Parts: sequence; C-alpha cells; structure tokens
Amino acid sequence: MTVEPIRSSQVDRLPVRIYQDEPSLGAAAAADMAAIITDAIAERGAANLILATGNSQLAFLRALRATPGIDWSKVTVFHMDEYIGIDPDHRASFPRFLREHFFDHVDGATFHPVSGDPTRVAAICAEYEALLRAHPADAVALGWGENGHLAFNDPPYAEFDDPVWVKAIKLDEVSRKQQHGEGHFDSLAEVPTHAITLTIPALLAAKRVLCIVPEARKAKAVYECLTMPVSEDRPGSVLRTVDHAMLYLDPDSAARV
Repeated sequence: MTVEPIRSSQVDRLPVRIYQDEPSLGAAAAADMAAIITDAIAERGAANLILATGNSQLAFLRALRATPGIDWSKVTVFHMDEYIGIDPDHRASFPRFLREHFFDHVDGATFHPVSGDPTRVAAICAEYEALLRAHPADAVALGWGENGHLAFNDPPYAEFDDPVWVKAIKLDEVSRKQQHGEGHFDSLAEVPTHAITLTIPALLAAKRVLCIVPEARKAKAVYECLTMPVSEDRPGSVLRTVDHAMLYLDPDSAARV
C-alpha cells in the first residue's frame, strides 16, 4: 500500500517529503527501496545496497525486512561505518546492529561488514573501497546526524570532494554524545574517538539516495541543512546539489521548516 506524505516540497534539487509519523516515514522509504531492489534484480539479476544504522533507521529497517516478494538471495548489502577498536560483539557495533535489526529477519542476503580492527585500518579502507567499486550501489539509505553528518563524515572533517571512498576519521564530540544519548554506550568516555567511514563521494555514487530523518532531536540539523548555505559545515546539505536524492521527514524532524 502506498503511503502518501502530508506535505511535499523541494529545496534546490532535493525533494522533501513529510509523513504523518515515523512508522509512515519508514514504510514509505521501505516501499521506495523495495521498488529499487526489484527493478535492479529484474534488470540484471542482482541488487547492491548500502544501509545505515542508528535508532532513526529502525522504522525503515522493520518495514523493509517485512516487505514481501524480495529475493534477498540476490541482494548484496554494505554499510557505512564502524568504530575503530570496538569489540564486534559490543551492542554499539554497527555490523551487530544490522544483523540484529535486519539480517536475522531476511534470508540469503550477502553482507559485507566494515571491520573495526585497529591493526588493519589502512588495509580495511582499501579493501572496502575495492568492494564498493566492484559492486556499484543501486541505492543508499542514510540519515543525518544531530550535527548534519552523513555516515561519520562530521564537520570539520567532511569533504564533498574527498579523493577516497573509505577512510579513518576522528569523531566530532557531537557525534560521540549522540551515540551515548541513543543508549549505545553507558558513558561518553566509552564512546570510541575514531572510526572508519564511507566518504561523501562514496555515498553519492549510489544511483539513488534515500535520506531518512525522523525525530525531534534532528530538527536543528534538518533546519540548517535545508535553509543555510550548502557547506561542509553541514554535510547533509550536499544532497541539495544532486538529482538522485530524496529526503523523508516526520513532523518532529520537520518542526522548524
């Protein structure tokens, strides 16, 4: 069933859709992603996705995993970041998050996780970039952080013209506080200070970009990314410069726009 937005607009080249609540937003984004997957499989027998993690993605992931008719055995999934040095079994590990909230509920999908092994950082970045280039993404589902970040491309480290697709970065304090605030760590001191992330050019290389941003805590980032000048100080604002992105909001995240 099609979920209609309660309001639609466009900011520069970016279509913006506001839905009545977070479950509706998740269902709408999942329906769009399911259509992308189905079309890719019909066209060439396979689909490649990049998925985000985090609490703001849960409604979308629940709706996508429950969508009937997707042959997950023909889908390869990448994700966007991982903390350097984190125990893979830690509740905040992003591959663990995706396994618990997505892969444990679908059959047959191939998953390439980003490793946080601190002894192989440079090799991990190079190997993951090679995988991404060998499997061009049909779509990426991502969100905006509380500081407007895409993946872990935090200001002041975000680069719109980054020469690499995967790199190690230092985490902005806002990002670290967000991870603690979402309940993934017991204290701010436990949040790692560095991570491996897909860069902005890697994310924008996907054929479609679904930007899923619910919740009141994201309202400031939404306001700034949509109303202030496009800038690496507001990484999410880069979506206003491309023709293949869509922004999904709920009334809480859209409260200031």
